[in-house]
Amino acid sequence: EDEQIVAEIMRRRFFPTVITHKAWEGFHFAGHEIRITEATDCYGAVVWPSALVLCHFLETNSKQYNLVDKNVIEIGAGTGLVSIVASLLGAFVTATDLPELLGNLQHNVLQNTKLKCKHQPCVKELSWGIDLEKKFPRSSCHFDYIMAADVVYHHPFLDELLLTFDHLCKNDTVILWAMKFRLDKENQFVGRFQTIFDLEVISNFPSLNITLYKAMRKGRMKA
Repeated sequence: EDEQIVAEIMRRRFFPTVITHKAWEGFHFAGHEIRITEATDCYGAVVWPSALVLCHFLETNSKQYNLVDKNVIEIGAGTGLVSIVASLLGAFVTATDLPELLGNLQHNVLQNTKLKCKHQPCVKELSWGIDLEKKFPRSSCHFDYIMAADVVYHHPFLDELLLTFDHLCKNDTVILWAMKFRLDKENQFVGRFQTIFDLEVISNFPSLNITLYKAMRKGRMKA
C-alpha cells in the first residue's frame, strides 16, 4: 500500500519536454498544472518529497481538512509548492521563509496563483525565532493551520524552529507537518516537539522515510 500511494504521489510530478534557459519542474495538484522554478544552489529552493506528500494529503483529504477561507501559514515554504496548493484549495495563505529565498518564492506563488485563487496568498520573511512578536503579534495573528514540509534537517536552528511553532500556534491551531527522518539529532526533535504539542501520525511512508503528522497544543487534540 505504501508503494502504491508513493507511486501515485510521484506521478504528480512532471518535467518539461523541451529544455529552455529557465529550469522548472511541473506538478499536478488541485486541478491545476503548477510550474515551480528551483535553484540547485540552495536547499530551500528545491522541491523535496515531503512537500509532495503534504500536497497530496491536502488534496485527497479536502473534506476532512477543508481549507476554504481558512488562515494558513507555511513555515520554511521554500519554492512555495505547499502554499500554492493550499491557496488553490481555497485558503488564505501566508508563505514564509528566509529573506534570500523570498524572490524565488514570490515568483512561484504569483505565477501559479494569480487569478486562480479565492484569496491571493502573501509572502513574508520569517527567520525562525527572530522578531516573532513584531512580525506576527500574538494578539492579532491567528492561524487555523500551520504547515511545514521537511523543515527538520541538518541545521543549527532546531531551538528556534520549536520556538516558532510555539509562538504561531494558538489553542485551536492545527499543525500539519511532513518530516523525513535522517539523523538521530534531528529525529530527537520529535521528542522535544512533544513537550509542547500532542502529536498524531496521520500517514506514514516507509519507502520514503517520511511521516506526516497532525499536532495541536497539549490537551487540545480531542477538545
